[in-house]
Amino acid sequence: MTDPRESQGFELPLLLFAGFRSIIDELHAELARQGHPEARPAHGFALQAIGPDGATASEVGRRLGISKQAAGKTVDRLLQLGYVERVDDPADARRKLVRLSPSGLDMLARSAAIFDRVRGEWKAALGADRVRAMEEDLRTMVPQAFFRLDVAGWFGS
Repeated sequence: MTDPRESQGFELPLLLFAGFRSIIDELHAELARQGHPEARPAHGFALQAIGPDGATASEVGRRLGISKQAAGKTVDRLLQLGYVERVDDPADARRKLVRLSPSGLDMLARSAAIFDRVRGEWKAALGADRVRAMEEDLRTMVPQAFFRLDVAGWFGS
């Protein structure tokens, strides 16, 4: 006899994705209230791919797992929104680097604070021990290189 509390196998990835989606949706609603109404999830991944030292559009594409053309469009949109700027590469005058602007850095700092607040809400609702246990369990089950930025490219393929 099957335990009625037992979930079907397909429910686990859907629940994990729904949890991710609820956090990301809350993040972007709050970012909009805090002055970043045009921010989208793909922008956050792209800003992380650019990183603190900047990157070329090709490097951004490789880090995100998308084509150079798609990376170029993403970078162009981030430029329009004021989240990045193009600068000469000090190591190679023929190349242009994409670098985070003050607005991009502000969005990332606000995102980090919002993520901390949301995690606090989960701790308040579920208990700190359960949230820590869930995080530890996920660290056990997810491969070592789990902080990958190519989610947008993976979904698109």
